Amino acid sequence: GLVDIHAHGSMASNEITPQQNFEQYSALAFGVTTIHDPSNDSTEVFSHAELQKAGRVVGPRTFSTGTILYGAIYPGYTAIIDSYEDALFHVRRLKELGAITVKSYNQLRRDSRQQVIAAGEELGIMVVPEGGMKFQHNLTHIMDGHTTIEHSIPIARGYDDVLQFWSATGTVYSPTFGVAYGGLSGETYWYDRTNVWENEHLLRYVPRSRVIPQSIRRTTAPDEHYNHFEVARFAKALRDAGVGVVIGAHGQREGLAAHWELWMLEQGGFTEWEALRGGTIDAARALGMDGQIGSVEVGKLADLAIIDGNPLDDIRSSEHVVYSMINGRLYDTLTMNQIGNETDEREPFFFELPDGDVFPPAVQRATEAKAAYFGWRH
Repeated sequence: GLVDIHAHGSMASNEITPQQNFEQYSALAFGVTTIHDPSNDSTEVFSHAELQKAGRVVGPRTFSTGTILYGAIYPGYTAIIDSYEDALFHVRRLKELGAITVKSYNQLRRDSRQQVIAAGEELGIMVVPEGGMKFQHNLTHIMDGHTTIEHSIPIARGYDDVLQFWSATGTVYSPTFGVAYGGLSGETYWYDRTNVWENEHLLRYVPRSRVIPQSIRRTTAPDEHYNHFEVARFAKALRDAGVGVVIGAHGQREGLAAHWELWMLEQGGFTEWEALRGGTIDAARALGMDGQIGSVEVGKLADLAIIDGNPLDDIRSSEHVVYSMINGRLYDTLTMNQIGNETDEREPFFFELPDGDVFPPAVQRATEAKAAYFGWRH
């Protein structure tokens, strides 16, 4: 199954966890079996993660940083770190909530960032930063030992000095091509080049009212206006130098965007095999989970995506997932009913009921405000 290490999305509403979350069903139906969310509401994402682990809700394995450690002044987010003791307090409280990572988000002082990393090392917690800032910030993120760089580096390409420097570290690169700062986004490209509103697999699990407005009236532009091509070519150079490069769909188009990430790796020069590794074993290794997930091996957890086609011949066939297995439970992706040794029929989603695919204006405003608050849209 695919491992998406930068996957945002709503797990609950006002701390009420739905029994069926269409975003999570859609992700699993597209073969995404593990997600890592580097910015979410701690009270909601960890509750969902525990329910998923217990088999009470259906969706990918869920891991998160919880609420970010924000360096700016923003109510509910700000984490003032003026000492190692401050950093230890913040990392410990998130670990106790269920975090496997913490997100050091725009902590502008380098000593503050170093203190978070030191606290993470003491407590066994990985530390990821927010990327897309100034280039010198990204270099010190790498130098100081962050687990990953999230979002694309804000330069068109790096030369030998950057490649040699980065390859000497263990920091993994998650470019999030769907965002790809510096030009039109990768997500916009796939709306431009494919008829997303006609993707039957997506529309089984996502309300048409969510898909059609963004995809049917679409931006169009030549390839050179889409920044993800340059980002992907630089990512290929990094991989050739020994840097791990992994997928992160950023919570864009529910499950389908994880495949867009694979396809954009290929557009940057990755072989199909290298791209698939970026969405499986390399991504699992970035999360420290390659002993449990990320490849088909004896003793690993039974997370599988069964595809109609061979993505080693054509990476674009990766989206044709016919069965998904999570922890040994097998699902037919046409219905997302559990089949096999144990069966369970899915209840209808609200939008499958008569007149159910309607979002009142207040709900739409609340949804958009939540996405903006947690940085799920750039």
